[in-house]
Order: sequence, then structure tokens, then C-alpha cells
Amino acid sequence: MAKLTNLFINRAQHVMKYLGVWVPDESDTIYRKLYKIFMLSLQYTFLLFQMIFVVQTWGDWEAVADAVYVLFTQASLCCKIGVFHINYEGVRELCQQMNNEVFRPTCVVHERILQIRANNIKRLLLCFIGAAQMTCLAWGVAALPLFDNGSRKFPFVMWMPVKSDSSPQYEIGFLFQELTICTSAMIYYGVDSVAFSMVIFACAQMEIIMEKILSVILKNDGFLTKHYLNGNKILIECVKHYQAVITFKELVENTFHIYMFFQLIGTVGIIVMSAFRILVLKNESFQFISTIIYVIVMVSQIYLCCWCGHELTATNEKLHKVLYMSLWYEQDVKFQRALCFMMARIERPLVLRAGHYISLSRQTFVGILRMSYSYIAVLNQTM
Repeated sequence: MAKLTNLFINRAQHVMKYLGVWVPDESDTIYRKLYKIFMLSLQYTFLLFQMIFVVQTWGDWEAVADAVYVLFTQASLCCKIGVFHINYEGVRELCQQMNNEVFRPTCVVHERILQIRANNIKRLLLCFIGAAQMTCLAWGVAALPLFDNGSRKFPFVMWMPVKSDSSPQYEIGFLFQELTICTSAMIYYGVDSVAFSMVIFACAQMEIIMEKILSVILKNDGFLTKHYLNGNKILIECVKHYQAVITFKELVENTFHIYMFFQLIGTVGIIVMSAFRILVLKNESFQFISTIIYVIVMVSQIYLCCWCGHELTATNEKLHKVLYMSLWYEQDVKFQRALCFMMARIERPLVLRAGHYISLSRQTFVGILRMSYSYIAVLNQTM
């Protein structure tokens, strides 16, 4: 099988390399470095313009709501790409660990497990980026002069150094906003693909460990000594394999925990301000529909984050059950003793935490929705 990094994160690598924001390489030319600076400057400039507008209109809550929901999204994106580049050595080490010998499949069954897991996460992320790009396109269409009595306006409410009532300033501002927001969605997809795919990679490795354990069966061929030695060898391999998975998971958490934490906090603000904007928009307006789609996309994105963490914990629990379901009673005492130690270690939950504090799980996702609803209710009563 080809490199496992290609199997799980090849799409993300291609997208981020195309956008110039992938892990820097010593062979990068000066032109590529300048291209990276240009692409990153677009994102931070977009965020700066939004912050200026919020400061200027502070106190007019309807105007602030029109800008803040995208402000939270852009701030999350800038945090993600900033953390990604600050911890690029960790990302590089993760990619190297994915191709370690201990993680390589040794049979067709193992290859199938990895392929299924990689395809599942790729499909989910592809649905996310498809919906995100449709939302960006809807924002651009809603701002065209075809709506609102043919008046010119930019897709997003923010401070701009150009005016919308004259050309070519209008075209330049419109192109800047649409290009930047579409690029933001692709960077979102790239960073999330790397982080989430690595978590699912760890899940696939634990499934391979399960398959190895269940392959230890008693052969009634009269060569029990050889069979016992083979069973102990497989168990030792599984222990080493599991320890490598734990090390890999800890490195994933250390590399991405800051942006995951900021993503959880930012999503609450995104949902609250988007819902408030929906309340003040007309039901039949195009902006109303596009904002609803945007909320659905952001909720699905945070669910995907929590689902990956939940899947990691659930797979670890399943591994503990599979160890007991193995034919340990047909093995020698050495195998049984080693299996008891392994089960005692696996009994401890394997949890992925944002900010080393908030566990990523379905319960966390439900808690985010409840908190968002509470803030929406309070904000609606005070306005």
C-alpha cells in the first residue's frame, strides 16, 4: 500500500499546497513564500476590516449582528491557520508517524480497514466543503444588483477602503470579499481534514489491533507450544501498536488542541449571532435562506469535530471488549497475564480534548447547542 498520509490526507495536502499554506519546505522558492504571505494577508486583512466595522458601529446591535457572525468565522479561520503554521513541526512529525512501520498494514484485511475509514472521513469532509462553497456562492449572488432594487452592495457588511457606488472600486471590493471568503472555506477544509483524518486514522489502527487479537485462535494440530509462542508474539505486537496509537493521539492533541478549543468557543458566537440575524431578516429574502444554510454548515462542522473525538473514545472502549472476547482461555498463563495488563491500560478512556480541557464527544456537541439556545433566548429578550 502507498504511504498512509496519501491515503488519509492527500486531498488536504493538495488543497493547501495549491493555496500556498501547507507545511513549509526547505525547497520552497522565494515566489512560493511570497504567494503564501499574499494568501495569508488576504485572510487577516478580511478580519481586520470586519473588526474596524464592529468598532465603528458598536451599540447598533442589528448592524453588529450583520458583521459579527462572519467575524467569528474568520477569527476561527485565522486562529486555525496560525496554529497550523506555529506547530508545523508537529504536523510534519504526525505525517512521519503515520508512515511508521508499526502502522503499516500487513494483510488485505488491514488495508480494507484503513481504506474504509479513509473513505468515510473523506466523504464527510467533502460534503462539508461542498455546502460551504455553496454558501459562499449564495452570499455573492445575494449581493448582486439583481436584488434590493438593483442597488450595489458588497457581499459582507464590513469597513472597506473602496466604495460600492462607483466603478471599478465596486468590482475590486466585490472580488476581494468573494475571493477571500471562498479561500477561507478551502483553508477551513484543509486544516480540518488534516486534524480529523488523523483522529480517524488512530481509530482505524485500533480496529487493526482488534483484528490481530481475534486472529489468535487455537489450532488443534498438536503443536501447542508453537501456537502459544505465536499468540504471545501477536499480543506483544498489539501492545506496541497500541502504545504507538496513544503516542500519536497525544501528538495530535498537542498540535491542534488550541484551534479546537477556539473553534468550540467561536461556534457558540457564530450560532448565536447568526440566529439573531435570522430573526431580523425577512423570511422571503435570499439573505435569510443563505444565513440558514450557513448555520447548518457551521453546526455540521462542529458536529464533525465532536464526532471524531467520540469515535476515538468509542473505538477504544470496543477494543477493551474485543480483548475479553478473544480466545484468551485457550492460551498459556503468560498470554493471559499480559492480556490482563493490556486490558487494565485500555480500560482508561482515550479522550481527545480541546484546550487539554474540553472532551470532544456527542455530549459536548449537545452542550454547545444548549448553550447557544440559552444565549439566543437571552439576546432575543433584551433586544
